[in-house]
Amino acid sequence: SQNLALREATRTALIFASPQAIIGSAAPSMMSMGGLAGDYLLDADKTLATAPVTGFTVGVALGAMPAALFMRMVGSKNGFMTGSLVTALGGALAGLAIMRSDFWLFVMALLIVGLGGAFVQQFRFAAADASPPDFKPKAISWVLGGGVIAAILGPQLVILTRDMMAPVDFAGAFFAVSMLGLAGMGVLALLRSNPNVESQDETGTSNGDARPLSTIITQPRFMIAFACGVTSYALMAFMMTGAPLAMGGCGLSIDQATLGISWHVMAMFAPSFITGRLIARFGKEVIVGTGLVILLLCGMVALTGVQLWQFWLALILLGVGWNFGFIGSTAMITDTYRPSEKNKVQGVHDFALFSTVAFASLMSGATLNAFGETAQGGWIALNLILIPLAAACLLLLIIHTLAARRKLQPA
Repeated sequence: SQNLALREATRTALIFASPQAIIGSAAPSMMSMGGLAGDYLLDADKTLATAPVTGFTVGVALGAMPAALFMRMVGSKNGFMTGSLVTALGGALAGLAIMRSDFWLFVMALLIVGLGGAFVQQFRFAAADASPPDFKPKAISWVLGGGVIAAILGPQLVILTRDMMAPVDFAGAFFAVSMLGLAGMGVLALLRSNPNVESQDETGTSNGDARPLSTIITQPRFMIAFACGVTSYALMAFMMTGAPLAMGGCGLSIDQATLGISWHVMAMFAPSFITGRLIARFGKEVIVGTGLVILLLCGMVALTGVQLWQFWLALILLGVGWNFGFIGSTAMITDTYRPSEKNKVQGVHDFALFSTVAFASLMSGATLNAFGETAQGGWIALNLILIPLAAACLLLLIIHTLAARRKLQPA
């Protein structure tokens, strides 16, 4: 029976890893092409060039809770297949919007792709929920491994298909995203319907009475972890959204900008295989602090110049810094609430997180446009915003950690 459960969990994890690689590659495609296609569709004023990427991020935020509720109603398999279909429809609509030169329809299409992306965010949790306790970390790792493949597949797909509908630029890449959604849907059809999967998590268990939300979120540890996690994620979105536009403005090709995003997304996901082990060895605060230091290094490298290697190295550091800062902060936050408080805390956290990330991605294009008459000037402005924010979070984290250690020392 135990071997059978393990075999079934292995099969489920591998099935989820495949659409993570296939449908998950839509996200780096949106990030690398969304701003460039937005710039292509706009006339003189490019302030809103990154609004399509913001639309995608807003879609992920808006879809998070409805996706979970929908899957509870219709089951994981049907829910995930529906999410794949939503991605396919969004991709097709985005391609059509570019063919029609309709900017706001394009923004709406990327929001729909984001709604489909909200289901992708659930793959690793669903794989873990369907696994015996000892296999859960491995199941999550396998699904995240699909994210590394997505980082390569998405940008390569963009490079191969963006001229497919010539003379209209970019449309082919979004029609290709639609095909990815349909392909992922086919793989997810292999899942076995298991109505018990959702009941295997901790929801509903209690470690004492649930406290008021205000009591939980005003704990110093929660506030520091929340500030570090949201800042890490928002700065990553702020820089990543603006980078392809800055690279294009500095004379680099669209393919070079797309590959830069590919390196960045790989750097976001690849460390996940060891981040948990590093947290266990060195502690959550040390890993969060390391992530913030790496984000500072990203800003410093970016300020040294606008050669291809400087952009790519900055984007790689941005990805690794996000991984350590965000995963470490999330682990810190899990220390601040009881199982009975899990749903409401995570709901508030994710809503605030993705709202901030959406705002950051929108402000990226506005900052590039407002603070630099040249692309280099706008890129410098982005980094001059990143550095003080990351430094402020690092300082707060150090002060909190030292105060907590003093409290633990015997009198």
